[in-house]
Amino acid sequence: MLVSDFDYELPENLIAQEPPPERSGARVLALDRKTGTWEDRMFRDFPDRLREGDLLVLNDSRVIPARLFAHRAGLHTQPGHRTSGRIQILLTEQISEWEWRVLARPGRKALTGETLTFGDGGLRAEIIAHGEFGERTLRFEAVADFFAELEKLGHIPLPPYIHRSDVDADRERYQTVYAHQRGSIAAPTAGLHFTPEILDRIRARGVRIAYVTLHVGLGTFQPVRVERVEEIHLHAERYTLPEATANELNAARREGRRVVAAGTTTVRTLEHCTLAGREFVPHSGSTSIFISPGFEFRVVQALLTNFHLPQSTLLMLVSAFGGREHVLSAYRHAVAKRYRFFSYGDCMFLS
Repeated sequence: MLVSDFDYELPENLIAQEPPPERSGARVLALDRKTGTWEDRMFRDFPDRLREGDLLVLNDSRVIPARLFAHRAGLHTQPGHRTSGRIQILLTEQISEWEWRVLARPGRKALTGETLTFGDGGLRAEIIAHGEFGERTLRFEAVADFFAELEKLGHIPLPPYIHRSDVDADRERYQTVYAHQRGSIAAPTAGLHFTPEILDRIRARGVRIAYVTLHVGLGTFQPVRVERVEEIHLHAERYTLPEATANELNAARREGRRVVAAGTTTVRTLEHCTLAGREFVPHSGSTSIFISPGFEFRVVQALLTNFHLPQSTLLMLVSAFGGREHVLSAYRHAVAKRYRFFSYGDCMFLS
């Protein structure tokens, strides 16, 4: 199967640059994955699409202000030559207390052995290793509260298709209302539509709500650089399956109740965790699971998800769940009806 099999035409003016005025004000394209038929609805009506006894699983990862700007303190590369300049750093994964994997732009200026200074020196780090595609490893100097410094110096890492700088409002709107476990570099965007009032209405319908954590990193959003789907390999991302959620999932399975996933990150976590056996066991780990057509879903029976980039691994996952032809047909309808696309856009519900 070719990556180009997951292409579609999207006018750039349909890519949402701002969140809707209200979180629950998004539109929902409800797709019946058996028949391929759809309905145009509003997210505020989403609780009505759930059934008593459903288990709704959400990803409670919290986005960190992972985009930083640094000044290069300088490195003597040869006699009489000293480097300097500004560099952009995107934190992608914490690998120890003070070490992080990052993307550096421009990568050619980020040399192993250099020291980077952030802000007025509240954070300093040495580049200790480098990899492909601008990846680097930084070792930060110890400070009293690293994340407090990050909150002061960092920027919300809006996706590159949002053509503006982040503003203060993004710190709240590019975050789910139930975000708790910090560590993501991008929001689990299907969750951006929920409000406390919507969650209360869902519970009032007799729906159980549980949480997993998957910290969104390069594995979710890395560009596809191969032609064939079979050649795709994702970066690993860290996840946690809490005991309460494992118990909820096991009970739902025993009782034949539907599991509804909010977001592709939740799908990947649940389907990864069931590969080792039928019973869910609480644990933490990492997953590089890649889901494409032909995958056998063992857990998830309904999916809420935003619209995804053409030829992306996330569109492949949704196509695996809903059927490629059904999903691409629904996308063409969404374009014709001028749905808003991607992180701050509208969403789909596949059941």
